[in-house]
Amino acid sequence: MSRALAAEAPTVQFPLVKHAADIGWTVVSTADATRKRGGEAGAFFYDELREQLLRLNPGVVTPENVQSAIQRMESVPATIAGNREMLDWIRGNRTVLNESEKRHRNVTVVDFRNLDRNVFQVTYEWTCRIGQRKPNRADVVFLINGVPVAIVENKNPKLADAMERAITQLRRYEIETPELLVAPQLFNVTHLLDYHYGVTWNYTRKGIFNWKERRSESYRDAVQSFFEQRRFLPMLKEWILFFVKDDELQKTVLRQHQTRAVEKVVERCATAEKRRGLVWHTQGSGKTFTLITAARLILDDKPRFPGATVMLVVDRNELEGQLSGWVEAMIGEMQGAQIAIAWAESRARLQELLDQDFRGLIISMIHKFDG
Repeated sequence: MSRALAAEAPTVQFPLVKHAADIGWTVVSTADATRKRGGEAGAFFYDELREQLLRLNPGVVTPENVQSAIQRMESVPATIAGNREMLDWIRGNRTVLNESEKRHRNVTVVDFRNLDRNVFQVTYEWTCRIGQRKPNRADVVFLINGVPVAIVENKNPKLADAMERAITQLRRYEIETPELLVAPQLFNVTHLLDYHYGVTWNYTRKGIFNWKERRSESYRDAVQSFFEQRRFLPMLKEWILFFVKDDELQKTVLRQHQTRAVEKVVERCATAEKRRGLVWHTQGSGKTFTLITAARLILDDKPRFPGATVMLVVDRNELEGQLSGWVEAMIGEMQGAQIAIAWAESRARLQELLDQDFRGLIISMIHKFDG
């Protein structure tokens, strides 16, 4: 162990693991983690993944097809597109063939409704060694049901450029051992004094955010508020977004002001006695991501919002410019979830849709209201 790593382990890494253990993450030693992975090239904790797939999908995932489902997850390419595919698995959007019914059924990898049906684990010094390539070692890895979901890089707080070193290390992982980053969706970088987070496959300065916990400034509270299961699972399920910008697949996570705005919009819409609300965003704070995520959550929750109509009014530049591919992809996903989508290309068409009592998502652009 290097001198720098020796300093990081007792001051940052081990306390982080302990703080996670205190809120319900089971600590797995490095040796046991390597054994569970079947070696340093292994992507998952295979026993946990197999057992949970069977437990969470009775009659759908069976002893006969469970290995096939795991192999499909293992074969995901070590790219950002593969990372998006892994998120689809985590969110339950992938299927297996049910032989008895002769149709494909969705597979639950994580139970987002019932926390106690999941297995939460954390381990440290996770080495990824693929063939003859130089290995890399992540400081801390968090897993749910055997699937890595978050990676943490710790740095010695005495180093002046500690945080930049952590980001540089993550970038190096992506280049040298991208297999290490196929499954994990989120990352933390920390040196006790600051606690930052972001999504894997995006290490730009604009994509890394300071985690702000209002109740305390302590390191323990930063760790525990980020990984507290009731907050962490919604982050995996709702707040991570893939989008196309300049013909390139990219990834981001909603920041805390955006998630609070989305939650408040949804709560206000569910409150019968209140009919209006205002969320103020500054330029560049992610209005479109906030708007479309709020619309999706309302329309997805059919029991809470039966027969809902959402009208989304956006800037033409965002629909016709750099985010157009992401907007189209999101709309496609909503249509796949049996949500009706209508475009109001004119004021007359918008009025017609409202007169018809259309139920679903109506998309219009702000310039349609000129005059």
